[in-house]
Amino acid sequence: MNIEMARRQMLGQQVRAWDVFDERVLATLEQTPREEFVPPAYRELAFADMEVPLGHGQVMMAPKIEGRLLQALAIEPTDRVLEVGTGSGYLTACLARLAGHVTSVEYYADFVEAARNKLARFSIDADVQTADAMTLTCSGEFDAIAVTGSVPELDEHFIRMLRPGGRLFIIVGRAPVMEARLIRMHGSGRWSEESLFETVITPLINAERPEPFVL
Repeated sequence: MNIEMARRQMLGQQVRAWDVFDERVLATLEQTPREEFVPPAYRELAFADMEVPLGHGQVMMAPKIEGRLLQALAIEPTDRVLEVGTGSGYLTACLARLAGHVTSVEYYADFVEAARNKLARFSIDADVQTADAMTLTCSGEFDAIAVTGSVPELDEHFIRMLRPGGRLFIIVGRAPVMEARLIRMHGSGRWSEESLFETVITPLINAERPEPFVL
């Protein structure tokens, strides 16, 4: 595989074709070695227009989704960012190149260890922790939050973690109908939401809560 040609084709035929035109985002995707973050067995699929299996039933987002996520969050160099679902560490690396500080939480400890090793290898600074995202309590701490798994319904669990002016990218719904949304936090606890596009991705661990039992 000609890696650089495959990378250029990914950017042109997938990411730009999906209306990602932010030059900082495109440069970040180009400069972050995606092929080094996919599992070795799937290296040939690093730049394909598809999700890449990671293990534990989890996947790496398709490149065009990652591009739209990064563009929607409009991350500034001074921003504090939370990533929910470290996965391979690739999106973590992209966020870290754009932001001032990134905290990334991941349910599976082996993913955390692998991501830390890869990020260190490329001298990318990010705080990667093992945690259940649904139990986090970080009120008003972040300028941007990227949730890489879907939730069945939008509640205020992640919204409460935003600072005024903060942005949240989250995918809401159940297969086969899910919607990517951008939430913006305004002053005095007010927030608004914007529909971005339809897609289907793997649910966030423990986001699907059982319906309450009623007699």
